[in-house]
Amino acid sequence: MPEASFTILDEGRAAEVPAQVRGGRVQLPASSLERALGWQLKPEGLCQGEVCIRTAGRSDLVSDGQVDLAAFAELLERPLALDLDERAAALGACAQERAAVLAGGVAPDFTLPDLAGREWTLSGLRGKKVLLIAYASW
Repeated sequence: MPEASFTILDEGRAAEVPAQVRGGRVQLPASSLERALGWQLKPEGLCQGEVCIRTAGRSDLVSDGQVDLAAFAELLERPLALDLDERAAALGACAQERAAVLAGGVAPDFTLPDLAGREWTLSGLRGKKVLLIAYASW
């Protein structure tokens, strides 16, 4: 299948990159991986700044200069949600990062409207008791 545009969401950013879908797997040129996620394919492995992860022996990760997105997410221990029909993928935070945030006992900051339309930011209520009720129809 020829390369076509694919959307990758990571940490609130969206990047449109060329990619191929083969056998239900997304293959990105190494340059697309760098543009979308900030990782470079180097002889020593996948690198982001001074951090490098060895890729030797990982034929599932890199093949013919293409990086398999699912294998990349697995290597970084990050969850990956794929919608091949919409040509979109989203990378979640790794389990260790989520655990560190939860262990700290501090909720992430967010802003939501109340029933009257006034916006409330969680950090603006710091020091006060707050009851959050979440509801979803699914």
